Amino acid sequence: MITKIRLFFESVVFELKKVSWPSWAELKGSTIVVLVFSLILAIFLFGIDRTLGGVVGYLLQ
Repeated sequence: MITKIRLFFESVVFELKKVSWPSWAELKGSTIVVLVFSLILAIFLFGIDRTLGGVVGYLLQ
């Protein structure tokens, strides 16, 4: 059992060495893109929610 676990972790380390990790600049750029897109999507969904909530509230009066 211990041998299987050790073999598993050795293969994990071997595969991680083959990964092409992004540079610090690429990582920061990608993070900013994701944050901006998430903010835009959140604002859009907030607007849709408020609009539909208002319509449903008006119809239920």
